[in-house]
Amino acid sequence: MLVDSTAYVSEELKNNKNLRLVYLSVTINNIVKKEIEEISLDEYKFYLQEENGEFPTTSQPAIGDVVLTLEELKSNGYEEVIAIALSSGISGTCSSYSIAESMVEGIKVYPFDSEVSAQAEEFYVKKALEMISKGATSSEIISTLNEVKKVSQAYFIVDDLNHLQKGGRLSSTHALIGGLLQIKPVLHFQDKIIVPYQKIRTYKKAIAAIYSLFDKFYKDHKGKNINICIIHTLAEDKANEAEEYIRSKYPDVKIEKGIIGPVIATHLGLGAIGVGWTIL
Repeated sequence: MLVDSTAYVSEELKNNKNLRLVYLSVTINNIVKKEIEEISLDEYKFYLQEENGEFPTTSQPAIGDVVLTLEELKSNGYEEVIAIALSSGISGTCSSYSIAESMVEGIKVYPFDSEVSAQAEEFYVKKALEMISKGATSSEIISTLNEVKKVSQAYFIVDDLNHLQKGGRLSSTHALIGGLLQIKPVLHFQDKIIVPYQKIRTYKKAIAAIYSLFDKFYKDHKGKNINICIIHTLAEDKANEAEEYIRSKYPDVKIEKGIIGPVIATHLGLGAIGVGWTIL
């Protein structure tokens, strides 16, 4: 199977023999670098600061890279590929999978639009790899991933709405209102794009709103295989606090914590935190 780099999959998953990654890129002063592979968030953070000139841009995986990956999979005996992508509302990655498929004979690609990004996208990777190991067909896997999508939720809080507005992932109206009121909106994906869920003035109230949303989800699905991810852009103190809170209240929930990479950090900015959950 195939997944784009913005799922920020764990090292363990990267080593799975059935998984291949294709990398999105950041462009800094006309220099293109593949995220994670060629530049880490710690190196990249400097360019996200206002005083450092031209704001970076991001781009989907090169079609050539996707084609090469499909050809490699084909040469290794794969005839079908599940291809998971970040939300098509913020990237053309999903459609690039289909384009690449038309350029490689003898392999069938099943694109899956996760409608999210970051480690909330990784949920689908875990489920698909589990099913592949059990011999499930591609159609069965896609059907199951669509069922997982129905119970998946992800919310995040940013320090500065301007990053989302500059990258074209949030309307200038929403960014302006947020900046004027100095709010900490709870954001989420709706119809594949990023929109405010609630407009809240303080981080404390914003994270409390996310906890409340998860609490309802937990009560509705208690006893099922609930997984939660806590993600951040160099906001480890916030992530640690959220992890401690969730572990103390919901000891039966599986929790993973991870750092968001350069591409998504371009749009969320530094200091952002996200929390996503599903049933696997």
